[in-house]
Amino acid sequence: MLSFVAPTRARVAQWIRAFASGAKGRRFDPCRGYHSYPTLKNVMESDLPNGQPVKRTILVVDDFDDTRLLLKTWLEKKGFNVVEAENGNQAVAAAEKERPDLIIMDIEMPELDGLAATRKIRSIKELDGIPVVAVSAYGARQFRADALAAGCSEYVSTPFEPDHLEKVIRSFLS
Repeated sequence: MLSFVAPTRARVAQWIRAFASGAKGRRFDPCRGYHSYPTLKNVMESDLPNGQPVKRTILVVDDFDDTRLLLKTWLEKKGFNVVEAENGNQAVAAAEKERPDLIIMDIEMPELDGLAATRKIRSIKELDGIPVVAVSAYGARQFRADALAAGCSEYVSTPFEPDHLEKVIRSFLS
């Protein structure tokens, strides 16, 4: 059985490399196509088996490790990829690097607060369309108004019902 599996895997790998390099109907060079691996990997991951949707990426920004861990664990169980940042400066850098599908932003943080970070993110053309959900313990209407004025797409005060936050997240990602 092993004598059959190894050549078959090699042939499939050769076809994948040939496809990635643009070969159509010509002899395959087994070394061709490695330069296209990141592109092929993205294409393959975008069409997961069993009709599963592509995992969306959420950037979680909070200065408290416990809060980030809680949100990360919960979001990963919900099927999302999670990237973390612990202050506004890291949030802007992570948003530029990772291009998340959504950002969950704390308001009060050291170095650069969530509202200033949101303004910076909104000033970057490539990031302007990313929804930013402000999550903070400040429940007053004024804090919500300030968050929306800074460019946040929505404001959720803590403590929140997980179902409510999930509905907010999914409304932006659908």
